[in-house]
Amino acid sequence: MRPVIDGHNDVLSHLHENDAPDDALLREDTATVTVPRAKQGGFAAGMFAVLPPPPHFDEMTRTAGGYDIPYSPIVPWEESARTVGALAARLFRLLDACDGQIRLIRGIDDLDACLAGDSLGVVFHFEGAEPIDEDLDALEVWYAAGLRSLGPVWSRQNAFAHGVPFRYPSSPDTGPGLTDAGVRLVKRCAELGIAIDLSHLNAAGFWDVARHLDAPLVASHSCVSAICPTARNLTDDQLDAIASSGGLVGINFDVGSLRADGADDGDTPLSAIAEHARYIADRCGVDHIALGSDFDGATMPQDVPDASAYQGVLAALEAAGFESDEVDRIAWRNWRRVLAAAWG
Repeated sequence: MRPVIDGHNDVLSHLHENDAPDDALLREDTATVTVPRAKQGGFAAGMFAVLPPPPHFDEMTRTAGGYDIPYSPIVPWEESARTVGALAARLFRLLDACDGQIRLIRGIDDLDACLAGDSLGVVFHFEGAEPIDEDLDALEVWYAAGLRSLGPVWSRQNAFAHGVPFRYPSSPDTGPGLTDAGVRLVKRCAELGIAIDLSHLNAAGFWDVARHLDAPLVASHSCVSAICPTARNLTDDQLDAIASSGGLVGINFDVGSLRADGADDGDTPLSAIAEHARYIADRCGVDHIALGSDFDGATMPQDVPDASAYQGVLAALEAAGFESDEVDRIAWRNWRRVLAAAWG
């Protein structure tokens, strides 16, 4: 069984919202990613996101052949700090309760141990930098606590950048780029060894990061705009920039990011994931493709409902013509290479 590194899940938020017990990940069905399901699917490690308070999607404007969800309000730093502090506390209680079966990844040696089957690896990730003050003092504290991956934004505005809306059809060119604080954030993350994630960031912000970051560009859970023109997906010039930097795209399993019609329909075949992977491979090369499921954060294809089904995704890649070594690179080698470079 091939090991898998996955670029994104929202399991911690799911556990927190459902007031799950501290050892919940040792049980089979408490979340889409649990230790038993990870063992079944070969899931070795991944980015476990913490998200400042998400909005309730109460409003959606239906357009001709699409949809548009309004931006949610800016979340104050104090509220974000409380929310993320509670999620981080849950993570550390989980690590204590799971008796070594889950490992917090602080560097490449930890990641390699998880790839060898030592334990399920957690890369602590911020999906939105709202818990960090503009002076970046909190960034130092969170790094010491184990933060190793950060997306400047979720799909809204904050003090550092502007996210893309949930909109179909749409390009990611939806607003201004990084603020001055955002530029400082990107540079300091690079100095510390925190990977920067471009998923949810708008086009102007993407290009600002590309100018200021001397490291591989990473979009942890995104797909191809040319196939599915949602604001969350990447244009061809963005794909080219990621490849030129030595970076990667973690293919999002979210059906609304995979399907050409943008529909939130679980009756979507695994070949849709392979279609996006093939597009990137043909344009940029296999070294720039990885997986970024978005488990517990989006609607999954019915044949990959949870982490036990990763090997089915890899089989779909093989069925689409990827050779065995190429599937290995997509499954885990590309993530390992890029994270080693980012963590330095």
